[in-house]
Amino acid sequence: MNVVSASSAAAPLVLALDVGTSSCRASLYDARARRLDHVRGQIAYAPRLTADGGAELDAEALLERVAQAVDAVDQQGRTALDEVRAVATSTFWHSLLGLDARGQPLTPLYLWMDARSGRAADELKRRLDERAVHARTGCVLHWSYWPAKLLWLSQTQPRLFASVRRWVSFGEYLVQRMGGARSVSVSMAAGSGLLNQHSCDWDEELLAALGIDREQLGAVQVTGGVGEWVPATLSCPTPPAARWPALLRAPWLLAVGDGACSNVGAGCTTRERLALMVGTSGALRALWRTDALAIPWGAWCYRADAGRVVLGGALNDGGSLLSWLRESLQLPSIDESEPQLARLEPDSHGLTILPLWAGERSPGWASDARGAIVGLRLHTAPIDVLRAALEAVALYFGRIAAILARAVPEAREVIATGGALLHSPAWLQIMADVLVRPVLASTEPEASSRGVALLALEALGALAEPLEGLAPLTGRLYEPVAAHTERYQAAAERQARLYEALIAGASRTEG
Repeated sequence: MNVVSASSAAAPLVLALDVGTSSCRASLYDARARRLDHVRGQIAYAPRLTADGGAELDAEALLERVAQAVDAVDQQGRTALDEVRAVATSTFWHSLLGLDARGQPLTPLYLWMDARSGRAADELKRRLDERAVHARTGCVLHWSYWPAKLLWLSQTQPRLFASVRRWVSFGEYLVQRMGGARSVSVSMAAGSGLLNQHSCDWDEELLAALGIDREQLGAVQVTGGVGEWVPATLSCPTPPAARWPALLRAPWLLAVGDGACSNVGAGCTTRERLALMVGTSGALRALWRTDALAIPWGAWCYRADAGRVVLGGALNDGGSLLSWLRESLQLPSIDESEPQLARLEPDSHGLTILPLWAGERSPGWASDARGAIVGLRLHTAPIDVLRAALEAVALYFGRIAAILARAVPEAREVIATGGALLHSPAWLQIMADVLVRPVLASTEPEASSRGVALLALEALGALAEPLEGLAPLTGRLYEPVAAHTERYQAAAERQARLYEALIAGASRTEG
């Protein structure tokens, strides 16, 4: 673990905020991107889920949770807080919040997993050329993104929709309330589904189709590279920021998408490495500097900043599927099952699983996808179902990897992050066998926090070498086993046939 004592930390310090779907963290990092030991705040919470597919958080309550995490850092390391030279935020992409003329929330904070705008997404697919939209924005017309959510709100709550003066993600809301900035970072805008990834400006066709004015979205801050990180100095502190006098001189930098930060923190900042993350959800991503961009169909494309793109795919089900299996089917946890999981032969259970309990994003983007377990027999044991679930998630990542290979064929190595994955050597070996690439387990437990700290240090001019030159912090290596790969290829074909029968075929029939 890359930590340092407060007395040995190298100046300057960065306060890194990492706001996730189920918890937020506040940590201090020194100039060598080492986290200060015993100085950390973490607050847990849970989204409000509804039977119709809703997933919401209260923006004000979430802001207070972040403030409580900073309070913890203030209490544990007040002397160190005096040395902070920037506050940097990593947060989830795709969230949507409507504000009134005073900047106060009018709507709940709609999360990336809120699927209530599925019908609106289907309507947009009929009205617009989805392939052309994807080629420009890097996003398909899906309920994960803003276009579908905005159309859904305009149809279901027209008076509320008309009263919103500005649409923001939680990243903009937090920095606006804490630091006063009203700009939008390229990174957060890129995850909305409304940004043209080539011009780094709002997409005019989508704005016209949705009846949205540019003024309702704010100015995208594009000055190239680290210049995008415009400091928002807190000259007139407002609650809750006034709680920390030590931070009044530190700029609050514009928020960055957590996926981009995770790649940076894991050391995956060139075309040679892919970052594989499995936490509650999952993602496989490549990040690199480029001036020219072709976005392959099936993948999404966002940005870390104006000069760095993030290309990848995401699964809604990762650790969340394992939690469901444990809680609903009373299956054993992955930790206690590790020895049994490791002893089972690849694809020896006779099961085929579509890991789509929370719907599908990459690579098929089916609006109404559902999970399935096929092949159950009387001799099927709980450990068989658990192993089959791990393999099913890996097989989906295999499909994403095949798409990414068209854009980044140089990517020969995978760095694995995320608590759900790193706790299981058996799952890491499955990933290596399916992806047909060496998989290295990251030793950095908080890649997003470290990543946003590194970006902040780059903005401050405090890095000793370019981000692209930093080696990943890794431990055990998992090499693919050819015999295993062959068996998983057959399993992948079986999974694809089941998907065609239950999901893709049904979508075409309904359309």
